[in-house]
Amino acid sequence: MHALQTLSQLVRFDFDSQSYSIPSSPWDINDKPRFKHREVLVDSARHFEPAQTIKNLIESLTYAKINVVHWHLVDSQSFPFDSPSLPKLSQSGAFSNQERFTTNDVADVVEFARARGVRVMVEIDTPGHAGSWCKGHPEICPSPTCTEPLNPATNATFELLDKLFQDLTGGDRSKGLFPDNMMHLGGDEVNTKCWTKSPSISAWLKQNNLTPDGGYAYFVKRVQAIARSKGRDVVGWEEIWNHFGTQLDKSTIIHQWLHHSTIAQNATSHGYRVLWSSDDSWYLDHLTTSWETMYEQEPCTGIDDTTCETLVLGGGGCMWGEKVDTSDIQQTIWPRLGAIAERLWSPKATATTAKAAKDRFVGFRCLLNRRGIAAAPTTNLIARSSPTGPGSCFD
Repeated sequence: MHALQTLSQLVRFDFDSQSYSIPSSPWDINDKPRFKHREVLVDSARHFEPAQTIKNLIESLTYAKINVVHWHLVDSQSFPFDSPSLPKLSQSGAFSNQERFTTNDVADVVEFARARGVRVMVEIDTPGHAGSWCKGHPEICPSPTCTEPLNPATNATFELLDKLFQDLTGGDRSKGLFPDNMMHLGGDEVNTKCWTKSPSISAWLKQNNLTPDGGYAYFVKRVQAIARSKGRDVVGWEEIWNHFGTQLDKSTIIHQWLHHSTIAQNATSHGYRVLWSSDDSWYLDHLTTSWETMYEQEPCTGIDDTTCETLVLGGGGCMWGEKVDTSDIQQTIWPRLGAIAERLWSPKATATTAKAAKDRFVGFRCLLNRRGIAAAPTTNLIARSSPTGPGSCFD
C-alpha cells in the first residue's frame, strides 16, 4: 500500500503531450519506515469533528504514510460517544443531540481507516479531563461543583469504566469497535484538589493511608488493570511516569509530551516503551510552530540506536481541538504534519535538516493541493493563514 503511494507520487502528467510518465526512470527504491507508529491525534471533544471530517483526514494521511489516528474521543468539554451500556454519558454530556457518534459511526471510521492501512487508537483520558461524564453520572464525580478527577473512592467509577471499555474493546484482544490493541488512558494534568475538598474522598484516603498522590496511583493502576483485562496494551501521558515510574506495569507505554522532557531517555533506560509528541514542537494547535521546527526534532535524542529501534515506537503530531473544527482542521494539520511524517518514516541519516528538505516539502504541499487537500502555504508565519497574494504553490 505504501509502495503504491510512492509510485503515485512519482507519476507526472505532461499537459503538452497529454501523457503520463515517471521522470528519471527507471527507479530502484528500497524503503521502509524508521518508526512503526506514526500518528496524528484528533480531538473530537473540544469541538465536535463529524465522522466524515475524520474520514476525509484519514484519506489525506495516506499521502504522508501516517498510519495511526489517535482518537481523543471524549474530554471535560463533551462526551460525544454513544456508549450502548451507558447512554446517559452522551445524552447528557454531548454538546448537542446532533454532535454525537453512534457505534455505527465509529465502526465506519475504523473500517475506512483499516482499508487504507491506518490504525485507530482510542483515548479515554482519566481520571482528569472527565468533567463531562458527571452530567450523566454524577455518582462518579467528587461533587456537582468540583467534578474532576473522577472519584476513586467508589466502585461505581470503576464499574462504569469497565462497561465503557467493554463497549469499546469487545472484551478481548483485536475485538470491539476499536480492535487496535493499543488503548490510551491519558492520566495527564491531574489536580487532586477536588478530592481533598470532598469529605467522603478525604475520609477514604485517610482510611487507606493514602495521600492524594497515592489516590492518583491507585486510580491509574486500577483503570489500567481494567484495560489490560480487555486485551489492551495501555498508553498513558508522561505524568504517570513522573509520578509512579517503575511502579507502573512493565507493559505500559509512556507518551512523552512536555517540552524539555527527558522521559523518553528515562523510561527506555528502565525497559519501557515510549511515544514522542513534544508540545513545543509537534503540537499542531501551536500555530506559530514552523514546519522547520517540526522537521528538525529527533525522538531518540540521548538514546542509543538499539534502544531506539526496540523501545521508541514512534510518535506524531497532536491536533488538539480547542481552536479548530471542521472549517479549518485540514489547513491547520497540513502541510506541517508532512514534516513530522518524514521524520518518522525516513532514516536519521536521510532526514537531516529542514533546509535540505525544503524543496521536497514545498512539492509535497503542492501535491496535497492538487489532490484537493486544503494544505496551507509553507511560508506562513501563522499556520493555516491564507496566501499573502497571487502566485504559484511552488513559490
